[in-house]
Amino acid sequence: MYDIALHIKLKDWLYILIFGLVFGSFLSAFGYVLLEKDWLEGALYGVLLGFSITFLSLVFISFMNHFVLPKVSSKYWLLLAIVFSFLSGFFGTLLSVFVAHKMGIELIALFETSSIGIAAIIGVLTYLLGALLYRFVRMRNEKELVDGNYIKSRLSSLETQLNPHFLFNALNSIAELIHTDVNKAEEAVLKVSSFLRNTMSEESHISIKNELLHVRDYVELENIRFADKISLHVSDFMPNYKIPKFSIQLLVENAIKHGFIQKEKNLNIKISFDEQKKVLIVKNDGKAMKSSKFGIGLTNLNQRLELLCKGYLEVIDKEEPTFYIHLGECHENTRS
Repeated sequence: MYDIALHIKLKDWLYILIFGLVFGSFLSAFGYVLLEKDWLEGALYGVLLGFSITFLSLVFISFMNHFVLPKVSSKYWLLLAIVFSFLSGFFGTLLSVFVAHKMGIELIALFETSSIGIAAIIGVLTYLLGALLYRFVRMRNEKELVDGNYIKSRLSSLETQLNPHFLFNALNSIAELIHTDVNKAEEAVLKVSSFLRNTMSEESHISIKNELLHVRDYVELENIRFADKISLHVSDFMPNYKIPKFSIQLLVENAIKHGFIQKEKNLNIKISFDEQKKVLIVKNDGKAMKSSKFGIGLTNLNQRLELLCKGYLEVIDKEEPTFYIHLGECHENTRS
């Protein structure tokens, strides 16, 4: 539970800083107005106070989370959190008073005569706000952990649905090759081994380059059955992005399964990339599609694109079967 309890993102600190600056400047300016002092001086001091407390909170709490709490029993975490949160507010207030003197900012009399007492009160308030923040961060992190575990389990389930018939067909083809071309049979065994290694990899994303290497192995293995009637054409330009594993392969597999018009005719599969639209394009010159409705395999791919990239699969042309793999956020977050 360490990560859930203690992980505070940089974005969280940014929100805390903004809140501290706005709330501190408003409250301080209001107090200065009530005391018939310059509200602008009050707003300026409020900004200084909010920044000082946030800065020391970042230092103290980050130190506590990384170097103190992991080394002590969790039953002492609450007490230590109270101490460090209090110290953030206490020393943050004293720091703001010191800097205000250096900058020539006018302070109200209470800060001049009882700075220690005021700092202690603000330290307590800082702890109370910190406790609320802790609850929010913990709930947010627990939700992200649950969502992440769901995605991993869902992806694992989807990947086990990948067509097992390919392996059976490949092994049968290799068995036939053993009697006709031993060297080619040995090469085919190595390609099957490479393919299975990729299948068992725990990586959910794979570079387009590596995906295409596995696709070429797949097509070569299928060409054993189809007497080299499958031609794969890949455009020269391919970006250095990562995509969900098996994205291209499933479309190639789908083309081979449904695309042959006649077994004696060749099937051409073309793979390209549209940089402007950020889509992978997979098309073939085989049999026209009767429907754009996805079967199990393509539904599987579409779900993985949604889970991993917030992308999706789209049928562009049914006459000359053409698919777009919309990469969504994959191209933004998984460059290698």
